[in-house]
Amino acid sequence: MRFLRVVVIIGVVLGALFAGVDRWAVNYAENRLAERIQARQGLAGSTEVDIHGFPFLTQALSHDLDRVDVKLKGVEAVSDGRKTRLSELDAGFHGVKLNGDYSGGTAERAEGTALVTYRDLTEASQTGVTITYGGAPGKVKVTAAVEVLGRRLAPSVVSTVTLVDAPGGGKTVRVRADEVPGEGLPGIESAVRKKTDFDRRLDSGLPSGLKLTALTSDESGVHLTLSGTDVVLAGS
Repeated sequence: MRFLRVVVIIGVVLGALFAGVDRWAVNYAENRLAERIQARQGLAGSTEVDIHGFPFLTQALSHDLDRVDVKLKGVEAVSDGRKTRLSELDAGFHGVKLNGDYSGGTAERAEGTALVTYRDLTEASQTGVTITYGGAPGKVKVTAAVEVLGRRLAPSVVSTVTLVDAPGGGKTVRVRADEVPGEGLPGIESAVRKKTDFDRRLDSGLPSGLKLTALTSDESGVHLTLSGTDVVLAGS
């Protein structure tokens, strides 16, 4: 009995030591991976990485991670010299194959969500409008300042925000007014829509392989759904 007690105590101590070393290793790996992603994406905000699965060391030795969750803040997508900021991007990467030097990896599949606040969408419009929630999913309210025939107008229109195919591949966020003041009248409708209607491509700032698939809107902003296969998590 004394021998068995000693064996059990030694086993508990070794198990605790292994668990401690494993947790230290996973925390170190999460921090290093966050730094790599931060550098690769050129983020202005922060990066958080959560590696799932226990023990981590056996996953690391095989260069295979079951799941890695990444939270990015301040992602900037640039297309045609125009910048659009994603306030947050949360993504789960599954079946991650690590590089030989552990500098990053590629996921078999990934899915996530991103948020574009109305403040960021207002700045992305680059037409001097103000964008707020439109009162229903997929709707926004666009307020513009327009000068028509010497008169200054400030119409507020309800617009539909959708995701459409971009020329050459990828997706574009499109904002189009449902109706505008003076619709059908020569010069007036075009002047208003020149301010209120716009397209912005966002996938140029996402991790390679992660694509926009859907969107909706609510009081907090425009929510994007993302997914992809063979998604690059990070790299040297």
